[in-house]
Amino acid sequence: MRTISAIEPQHRNPQRVNIYLDGEFAFGLARIVAAWLKVGEMLNEEKISALQVEDEREVVYQKALHFLSYRPRSAAEVRTNLNRHGVAEALVNETVVRLQRNGLLNDAEFARLWIENRNTFRPRSKAALRMELRQKGVSEEIIQPLLETDVDEEQLARQAAQKYLRKVEGLEWQEFRNKLGGFLARRGFSYNIIAPLLSEIWQEMAGTAEAGETDEE
Repeated sequence: MRTISAIEPQHRNPQRVNIYLDGEFAFGLARIVAAWLKVGEMLNEEKISALQVEDEREVVYQKALHFLSYRPRSAAEVRTNLNRHGVAEALVNETVVRLQRNGLLNDAEFARLWIENRNTFRPRSKAALRMELRQKGVSEEIIQPLLETDVDEEQLARQAAQKYLRKVEGLEWQEFRNKLGGFLARRGFSYNIIAPLLSEIWQEMAGTAEAGETDEE
């Protein structure tokens, strides 16, 4: 048995404390793990080992929280990040489950936010969205229902085209079609959506130009 002689906050990380046993530094612990310890308490080797295991769990959990603090992530992204840090697979699984249980990791919500962000700022096709989400490790069971309810490809293609129009204004039809059509194709939209949209926009632009000429006259 060893006696806790001091519990002192670490200077570099106030969320951790140093544990002294019998007057000597023994190990560091996350503050939350050490919360129930007190000076004078007796610890055997089994208890010390259990505290250190719990501390490792907390360190990995905090590492995952830090990774999540930048933006929403999928479960697969969190797993990959922890694997890169050399975390044991069993602890990776435990951490992911803990995050999910606490409502901090949810692939369905992640996918919904991803689609919403793309629809708002960089519209693209269902195929492109599906590919991106699959690359993030989201399952098809989650992806498909969201694409069916949250994605209107014709509307998104028009939104994407509108963002690109200033680059094709004043061009002849052939160049206009090649440039805008190529842009939409790179966003994953199919020919069946692109072709009629190009004609509609071209006619709208021609009508606007004619209206402008009439006003000048």
